[in-house]
This record gives sequence, structure tokens and C-alpha cells, in this order.
Amino acid sequence: MLDAVGTMWGYRGLIGNLAQRELKAKYKKSVLGWVWSLINPAATLLIYAVVFGLFLRIQPPIAGNGHLKNFALYLFAALILWNYFNGVIAGGMASLLGAGPLIKKVYFPAECIIVANTVATLLQACVESLVMTAIMIVVGNASLTFLLFPFVLIMFVMFCLGVALIASLVNAYFRDVNYIVSIGMNLFFYATPIVYPLRIIPKEIHGIPARTIISLNPLAAFVQASRDIFYGLKVPSFAAWAYLLVWAVVMLALGWAVFIRFARDVAEEL
Repeated sequence: MLDAVGTMWGYRGLIGNLAQRELKAKYKKSVLGWVWSLINPAATLLIYAVVFGLFLRIQPPIAGNGHLKNFALYLFAALILWNYFNGVIAGGMASLLGAGPLIKKVYFPAECIIVANTVATLLQACVESLVMTAIMIVVGNASLTFLLFPFVLIMFVMFCLGVALIASLVNAYFRDVNYIVSIGMNLFFYATPIVYPLRIIPKEIHGIPARTIISLNPLAAFVQASRDIFYGLKVPSFAAWAYLLVWAVVMLALGWAVFIRFARDVAEEL
């Protein structure tokens, strides 16, 4: 693992250039350009807020200030991480396939492509978290707990990178994986308490501990930490921090090990 970190550090210039290229190409020839980085998540937030908050009337808990009860903000705290997770996985698979000609011409570790996409996508998450912070300050639901979010985000980046390394590698060998992942992401979205609070899930369904199973979902743990910090103004428990850290380290180590093991001939598959 330390060797991998050292290798990536040695290629930090290339990773930076690849990330810049991806950012420039993202909204190339677009009239609004980077404004879309705010419009897209805002539109998604509006749709979910109307459907689940207005029509289905899902009630969020009371916020940390003791009186705010806003479903859109409760949802936004979770969507920041979900949007990043989705962007890293989908973008990582697309970036690795698109970099085929470049990898065949110039040698460099193929994982640099995935790391660059992860870094480029991080900008969107940072913008959304800053918007979230500003809104919470305006509505009077703010505290120093906001300073803890970068630590959650760092661990989440590690977790997402590990998943993206595996998904991108497998997709390079079997193109059906892209479609399977698309379906899986839709299922995973609703299997994670993003548009609903965990408390509405029954403790047991036909003897199956449904709420416990969903709570063990690592993405659910990251989402809850984000909501605790931004919406509940609470410091996640020590157990929660430990759970996030274990998932981040294990997933990154596993993803990197799998990628290094099977990526030697990946250029021929691209």
C-alpha cells in the first residue's frame, strides 16, 4: 500500500494534468459552463424534495438548532456524498476506457486515470459542501461541527477510490459491467437512507433485521455522519468514526490490490 502511495506521488504531476483535462472537457462548448455544477445537483435536490418531501410527506427530524425541520436540507446533506460516489464510479469506468489510446502510446500506471477522475470529481463535492455550509449559516443552523466534514470527506474519497478501481478494472475486461453497475447504483441508492430516514425502516421484516442490515451499509454510515455534522450539529460517535475509517482503509487497500494484480494487461483490453 505504501509503495502504491509512493508511486502515485511520483506521478502527481501527471495526475494533476489529467484531472485538469477532465475538468476542462466536462463542460466544453457549454454556454453556462461551470454553472451546471450548481444547476445539476440543485435540480436533483428539487426533484427528490418535491417527490419525497411534498408528495410522500417524509418527515425529517428536527435539526440541531432545535426548531428547523426542512426535508430539502436534510436530503442535501446526504446527496453531497451520493453525488460524489456516483460521479467517481461512473466517471472512473468511463475515464479508464477513454484513456486507452493514451495508455498504449505512453507508459504510466493505469490507476493514475482513476485517481485523476477521483480528484476532479472532488471539486464538485467541495462546491456542494460549501453551498450547504452557507445555507445552514443563513438559516441559523450552524456550528463548529462543520469543521469535521473534511475528515469525513477524506475517508469517503478513500472508500470511493477503492470501489472505482475495482469497477473500472472489471469493466475494462467485461463491458457488461457498465450496465450492471448502472442498475446496481439505482438499487444501492434506495437501499441507502438518503431520501428517507433510517427510522422509517421496520426493525424486522418477516424475521429479517432490515434496519440493522441497512445500517451496516457503509454508504449509510457516511451519509449519517454528514447529516450529523451539517443537519444535526452533532459530533459522530467514536464508534462511527472507527467504522468509517475501517471501511475507508479496507476498501482502498482491497481496490488497489485487485487493480495492481490484474491491471498488467489492461491496455490491451482498452
